Amino acid sequence: MRTQIENIGTINTSTQIQLPDETEKLIEHSLKEDIQSGDLTTNAIVPQSAKSSGRWIAKQQGIVAGLFIGEAVFEMLDENVSWNPQVQEGELVEPGDVLVNFTAESRALLTGERTALNFVQRMSGIATAAHQYIGTLNGYSTKILDTRKTVPGMRVLDKYAVRTGGAENHRAGLFDMVLIKENHIAIAGGIEEAVQRAKKHAPDTKIEVETTSLGDVEQALDAGVDMIMLDNMSTEEMKEAVRLIDNRACTEASGNITPERLNEIASTGVDYISAGALTHSVNAFDISQLIID
Repeated sequence: MRTQIENIGTINTSTQIQLPDETEKLIEHSLKEDIQSGDLTTNAIVPQSAKSSGRWIAKQQGIVAGLFIGEAVFEMLDENVSWNPQVQEGELVEPGDVLVNFTAESRALLTGERTALNFVQRMSGIATAAHQYIGTLNGYSTKILDTRKTVPGMRVLDKYAVRTGGAENHRAGLFDMVLIKENHIAIAGGIEEAVQRAKKHAPDTKIEVETTSLGDVEQALDAGVDMIMLDNMSTEEMKEAVRLIDNRACTEASGNITPERLNEIASTGVDYISAGALTHSVNAFDISQLIID
């Protein structure tokens, strides 16, 4: 299976890998960072003409994401790599499961191993965390969102991994949604003024406002925003905020979000819970690369 990333929001299967320019450049930069003037160990030991077959094996339970990026890494070192995934993107795997079988120039497989695994282990770790967050919600309809707390240059991959794990993306960046936070409010002189300026500047764009008190919530409602962030509020404050809002705007709980608090927060009736930890504190998914001949 090969995968095409058409834009930041969708990923479709294709017969040819077509990565966005920024992702190709990221892979190229990552390889150059590691290889620089050459892989001293591999080039000393492995004949240039040698070919090998190998596989990736899962060392833990979790969700797989980004195998196509691993393929793209190896293709930059050997355009004739044969890449045969044994699992689908988003599939739950167990320790010992073979994720992909491959054949390529031996030097390419050894030189590209760490770069390829760095990408896929991170992406699978994010997907696994998203899956775990969702699994913690006991029947609540609340959706889990990511944030912009991604690795610089890797946002498209981080957010793809979030979706692969079953959670949803918040805004892609500063360009596709207005999110008025406390510092914007401070500079504007208040929520009402900040919202009016935003509506004038981007009249057809969804507007969200960060609130930290019930008074802020009332001001945001009066300003006619689309979404209200309930930031670092207590459970009781969130319950009262949801009651005040009464479906006149979407609600998002944010701040100090941990898996242990998800059900408690969801019980308040919020529509969304955003968790920066999905991408800023992810544990890499454990994968081993083995050469088998």
